[in-house]
Amino acid sequence: MVYITRREYFNAAHKLYNSAWSESKNLEVFGKCSNPNWHGHNYTLYVTVKGNPNPDTGFIVNLVDVSRITKELVIDKMDHRNLNLDVDFMKNIMPSTENVAIAIWNQLEPAIKNLGSQLHCIKICETENNFVEYFG
Repeated sequence: MVYITRREYFNAAHKLYNSAWSESKNLEVFGKCSNPNWHGHNYTLYVTVKGNPNPDTGFIVNLVDVSRITKELVIDKMDHRNLNLDVDFMKNIMPSTENVAIAIWNQLEPAIKNLGSQLHCIKICETENNFVEYFG
């Protein structure tokens, strides 16, 4: 089994906030991430695909196709957007990095499968120190 990864970038704003809680409880749990005026990140997204190389091409999958699909289904919808308000596949989902990774997986997995490959991992870096890996 061989693994290949495509890296993409997007910038987005969000707020971590539970509407069932008081402002003080949200501040206690989410800290500055509950800022009522939002905050943003420069995200780095890694999409890892696995499989066996095609004997004719030597590819598991053409990374041009992985990039195109990732841009269509994820980047174009999230880049310079508010994750709480603007992203259709994030509606009613707390936009923690964990949930963002799961939502991106759900967007990409069927499309990667249609390329004849298998999605292995979504890795999303929110900051240089914080990242999430999701393996489905």
